[in-house]
Amino acid sequence: MAVTRLLSVDDAEELATVVGENRDFLAPWEPLHNEAYFTVSGQRASLERALDAHARGTMVPLAIIDADGRLAGRLSINSIIRGAFQSAALGYWVSEPDNGRGLATAAVADAIDIAFGRLGLHRLQAETLLHNTGSQRVLTRNGFQPFAIAPAYLRIAGQWQDQILYHRFADAVREDDPPGPPDSRGGTSP
Repeated sequence: MAVTRLLSVDDAEELATVVGENRDFLAPWEPLHNEAYFTVSGQRASLERALDAHARGTMVPLAIIDADGRLAGRLSINSIIRGAFQSAALGYWVSEPDNGRGLATAAVADAIDIAFGRLGLHRLQAETLLHNTGSQRVLTRNGFQPFAIAPAYLRIAGQWQDQILYHRFADAVREDDPPGPPDSRGGTSP
């Protein structure tokens, strides 16, 4: 059973409540946010930007929902790049009371299905702070593997912080994928 759904502007009020209630809990894991971020209008503006990116095909903004349909977090398939790369980045958070209930693991599984199914991507990347063992477990349970440590990779909690980079590939190359880009003679490269 899916635990995600596409976000809508109508989610702004509930999202503002959830981010406000989890402000201190999420602070060590997120960029600094101005006061407007925690308001309904701030969340509406954020959702409008995300839905605009979705319409352009560069993002899939999802709500993480519990069994009762209550918004428990957010997951985004970001920076979707087509062409030879066919890749995207994954970012997510789950509210403090919903942590440890398997929602993040299930939401990431939903995102994998979307990315490698409907979107036809080849690769997903995600990153965690070095000490974010909970998120690391979520990723490894979903078949992601660490491949590098990136120094000063993201500005989190007001400081440039090192991140462990994870990736996962689609299980199989689709049969309709060409074998490689055309070479200068009009054939395909290996």
